[in-house]
Amino acid sequence: MKIKNIISSAAAIAFAAFTLGGCAESTEASDKTQAQTSAESRTAAVSEDKTIVIGATSTPHGEILEHIKPVLEEKGYTLDIKIYDDYVLPNKALTDGELDANYFQHTPYLNSYNSENGTDLESAAEIHYEPFGLYGNGVTSLSEVQPGASIVIPADDSNETRALLLLQQEGLIKLPDDASAEKGVTTLDIVDDGGYKITTVQADTVAAQFGNSDEGSLAVINGNYALAAGLDVKTALAIESADGDAAHTYANIIAVRSGDGQSEKTKALIEALKTDDVKKFIEEQYNGAVIAIF
Repeated sequence: MKIKNIISSAAAIAFAAFTLGGCAESTEASDKTQAQTSAESRTAAVSEDKTIVIGATSTPHGEILEHIKPVLEEKGYTLDIKIYDDYVLPNKALTDGELDANYFQHTPYLNSYNSENGTDLESAAEIHYEPFGLYGNGVTSLSEVQPGASIVIPADDSNETRALLLLQQEGLIKLPDDASAEKGVTTLDIVDDGGYKITTVQADTVAAQFGNSDEGSLAVINGNYALAAGLDVKTALAIESADGDAAHTYANIIAVRSGDGQSEKTKALIEALKTDDVKKFIEEQYNGAVIAIF
């Protein structure tokens, strides 16, 4: 009996040791798995944090952003460019957190969007401006423009203001003495239209309507739409003066959510854009249709 008891006790001790050892190994394995999962999560978070998602229109904004991709990669950032073909969705996507920034608009448009939608997006930097051009169909100089000629201009608030200021700059019309880019004007504010037939249409259709217009007609076209339509800014009868308030008022900006202007992503993006290399790229690529403003 004593021998059996001794054997039974030894077996019990061995089983207990095995069980405890198994539990310890299981606990240790579980701890390692949890630690590994946590590390992977942190790595994924860091990786995600190093991706800058930005919305832009294709020309010239998307092209300029493509140019700085290698620079950001050297700094450890991946630039994910989302291309949009309108002026509303990029701001909505930024507001909703789908984007870290966008690059397609100027401050007056952003202010108008914020006012109409109750948002608080803000400008983080001015990058370039696209001078509006006055183009003539079969007309090579303003001296050839005939009385009563038709002039097509963009209809939306800020672009209509720019177009009218350009027409006044060239002496074709007269606006109120206090007319300015900041204050804004419409065709209703014209003091003297010079006898011209001024028509407002949606900004992205001006180039197409100009292409189908009668000889002798004129059109004021946004720089990016002129580029997209294959128009050479050097053939324009006139362009916005770089010395006018339109250059800075209508500078295209990097827009972000309120408070994100000093984030690491935003700072890295702006540093990559505001370089001599980018300025040279803009000069060579767009031949005056896009002008760096930094």
